[in-house]
Amino acid sequence: MESKSTSNRFDQQLKTFLRILDSYKEDKPLAKFLPDFFRRNKQMGSTDRRVASGLLYNYFRLGLACSNLPIEERLFLAEFLTSTTSNALLRYFKPELDDKIELTLREKIAYLESSNTGFTLTDVFPFHSHLSKEVEKEAFLLSYFIQPDLFIRLYPGKTAWVSSKLEDAGVAYQEEAERSLRLPNGTKLDQIFPDNKYFEIQDLSSQEAGEYCKPQKYDYWWDCCAASGGKSINLFHHQPDIKLLVSDIRESVLENLDERFNNAGLKKYQKKLLDLTKDPQPFIHSYEFDGILYDAPCTGSGTWGRSPEMISQFQEYRIKAFQNLQQSIARNIVKYLKPGKPLIYITCSVFKEENEEMVEFFFKELGLKLETQKLLKGYGRKSDTMFVARLIMV
Repeated sequence: MESKSTSNRFDQQLKTFLRILDSYKEDKPLAKFLPDFFRRNKQMGSTDRRVASGLLYNYFRLGLACSNLPIEERLFLAEFLTSTTSNALLRYFKPELDDKIELTLREKIAYLESSNTGFTLTDVFPFHSHLSKEVEKEAFLLSYFIQPDLFIRLYPGKTAWVSSKLEDAGVAYQEEAERSLRLPNGTKLDQIFPDNKYFEIQDLSSQEAGEYCKPQKYDYWWDCCAASGGKSINLFHHQPDIKLLVSDIRESVLENLDERFNNAGLKKYQKKLLDLTKDPQPFIHSYEFDGILYDAPCTGSGTWGRSPEMISQFQEYRIKAFQNLQQSIARNIVKYLKPGKPLIYITCSVFKEENEEMVEFFFKELGLKLETQKLLKGYGRKSDTMFVARLIMV
């Protein structure tokens, strides 16, 4: 029998979850909303914040499944699917689910689909008809109930030192590739490395996408949608003797690049504020590049395991809108690529409109030749799913 203090604790956790969910207006990512909410509610201790965050993220992992059920019931189903050991909240509210908590994820899905909850796995993610052909639908859908890991790409010469610091802090890590480490999600890297000049936080698939660039000595590369600059840094670490132009439509993004590039040892580069939906000729003039890195603005659907709130917020018409944007930018950048040189097209999307159909657009409309393409499958290895294509200017 639960004590009164225990029941009060779980009732309060549920009440807090409902209050936060009601305050969330879906106008910003959950990862930005929650810290703001906690700052406004300083009475919440660290345990309260951790529990509330976990409940919110798990709730959104249910996507659009069981949309007709009350919020509390959907939360309990989400907790059941995302937990691998006995869950105290479920033990209190839904002991019949907690009794089955050690079933495999597939067994849990089968149990719920045969129950009267109305749960169907395919309802979690409703955009099946848009998936790239290589996406294995069931494995992809199951991955939403498994939190992705954290990955870092180490700067050259920093592996031993970073590994030692992680070991001293008691952080378990796994080496994925040369200068690439897998860490538990939620690892407080800023506390272990307060003045980080040793690595980039970069998903495993994103690291692998960078391997398709293959820059040569003295090449001139253009990272045309630079964002946080992680792929530019990767370019530089693969070949320090390159010239580099980075551009983005957001001035704040470009301002933040200087410190990151400096920490990475990248000193020689140009920056330009460019809206590439318009002809950049007045700003690019007669530039010619040995390589263009086009990390395209996209739906981000391959990263929704990290931001599961997007599943229920996303509207289907935006897929075509992003494809139109990607094509508009592509038209304006390819003319600056030297003949025989590569354009590396990257998305963090699982949608064919942003992936295979864009490769076809490059070939049919812009005259580039496909050298290789790959869907970098993050599901099954607790990372993001991305798409990369290496195309050559004929």
